[in-house]
Amino acid sequence: MNRAAIRYPYLKPPATGTLSTVAPGIEWLRMPLPFALDHVNLWLLADGAAYTAVDTGINLDPVKTAWQAVLAARPLSRLLVTHFHPDHLGLAAWLQERTGAPLWITQGEYLTGQMMKHQVSSYGVPAMCEFFRRHGLDAARVQALTDRGNAYGRGVPAIPATFHPLREGEDVMIGGHVWQVIIGHGHSAEHASFYCGELRVLISGDMLLPRISTNISVFSSVPESDSLDSFLTSLDRLRALPEDTLVLPSHGLPFRGLHRRIEQLHAHHADRCAALAQACATPQTAASLIPVLFPREITDTHQTMFAMGEAIAHLNYLQQAGRLTRKEENGILHYICR
Repeated sequence: MNRAAIRYPYLKPPATGTLSTVAPGIEWLRMPLPFALDHVNLWLLADGAAYTAVDTGINLDPVKTAWQAVLAARPLSRLLVTHFHPDHLGLAAWLQERTGAPLWITQGEYLTGQMMKHQVSSYGVPAMCEFFRRHGLDAARVQALTDRGNAYGRGVPAIPATFHPLREGEDVMIGGHVWQVIIGHGHSAEHASFYCGELRVLISGDMLLPRISTNISVFSSVPESDSLDSFLTSLDRLRALPEDTLVLPSHGLPFRGLHRRIEQLHAHHADRCAALAQACATPQTAASLIPVLFPREITDTHQTMFAMGEAIAHLNYLQQAGRLTRKEENGILHYICR
């Protein structure tokens, strides 16, 4: 895939707990993650005498230690959170306890986080495991997910009791600059990205990453969701932004070349769908198709969860486009080309 149009103005990320300026009044803070994707980018925006933080990092002692060093020099006045995942929302309550900074997040993300944290109904681990079992996941891997328990609750041990709901198109004033809220779908319920026209900067969260496609999953609470179509539609809305926009992603390096990256992601998912459709010349389950989507070996429960969700998302997309037929046999869902 040609990446010639993708340009990286900053080739080296800051060390954990240190800050690097990427635009006027915007500092880059990178925190560790205990996964194959081993980091998350956070952003501090100068906001008068204090700072607005965009995302918080996951509940890990090294992340807390790094934050303590940052807070000694950067008092926080507000927490903007892009979405409910632990690497973004995980330390919101911890930071609020130490700084008093209120949480700003979309209602869909706040409520999803609460449902996951408290394992409410179809947002709980048992529902997820049954959902994956129906999509062909073998008993051993289903049991491993069961034994893993509420990993979300460990990554997000508490969520602030109150929040300011961010809304599509809302203007948020930060440090004398207007940041427009852009809601995206497919990766999570109501993911918020933030665009400043004056600075030509997009804080894209997980909606637009430079070298990988964000995870696009279907959850047991919305089993027929066409998450891939929602994601691609959300990407297309970002085409309205200038091509030279500086994109600040949650993973990877800041980059320019927004339009080219959107084209690449469309092509990537079209290729994945074509490969899945070809594999479905004979009946397949989401679990049996994981190696088609992910040539690398899936080695742990965290990766299994995301791989299953992504396989189902692509299969829902193909089925709802009329390219696949779904049939249930002995309680297991199979897909075959029409």
